[in-house]
Amino acid sequence: MHNVLAAKLVVAISSRALFDLDESHQVFETQGLDAYRQYQIEHEDKVLAKGGAFALVEKLLRLNQQVNQQSQVQQRVEVILLSRNSSDTGLRVFNSIEHYGLPITRAAFTGGVNPYKYVPAFGGHLFLSINREDVELALQMGMAAATILPSKATQADDNIVRLAFDGDAVLFSDESERTYQSQGLTKFAEIEKAKAHEPMLGGPFKSFLSALNNIQSEFPEAQSPIRTALVTA
Repeated sequence: MHNVLAAKLVVAISSRALFDLDESHQVFETQGLDAYRQYQIEHEDKVLAKGGAFALVEKLLRLNQQVNQQSQVQQRVEVILLSRNSSDTGLRVFNSIEHYGLPITRAAFTGGVNPYKYVPAFGGHLFLSINREDVELALQMGMAAATILPSKATQADDNIVRLAFDGDAVLFSDESERTYQSQGLTKFAEIEKAKAHEPMLGGPFKSFLSALNNIQSEFPEAQSPIRTALVTA
């Protein structure tokens, strides 16, 4: 049995990935910040629809209940909400969190500042956002980050968390990729063969996968609610 005192998995997610904020974002884009602020305050009691990452977040948070069936650990997964909203316009988001019964208790409302900058302060292992630019900037800072694509699957169909990872520059460093890009396929194959028995350096997703594996190891292999795969050329 894995050490029950191991650190929990912390996933930071933007409010626009968790909820469908397209309508209010359109107000911001077309009418400006003041109109957006007024719109959110006027609609603070209207529950937001589920966003593209809602089903994944449900599954991740549900792992806490499944782990508790195996041990006495209280919380092994935490989801942190990050939002460009200010605290007053963010009330609608928290009302929606409460409506859906999501156990999310920590959040940062940045008042317009890029939210990925707050991920290290929360000890986050992964940052999820629909804003591709924010994700790219987070990756440049060495954080594990991923872009949530639009999806109609807002309801979890089962309790299994399925994650597929790329190899180079994701789980592992981009050393091999840089060799291929700068010296070509022949040199790449030659160096890879020479270093076949040397472990590759870790990439930005290494700590996330490690934290995920800590939870995965608490279940018998055949009963694990976490499925991971490595996809590589």
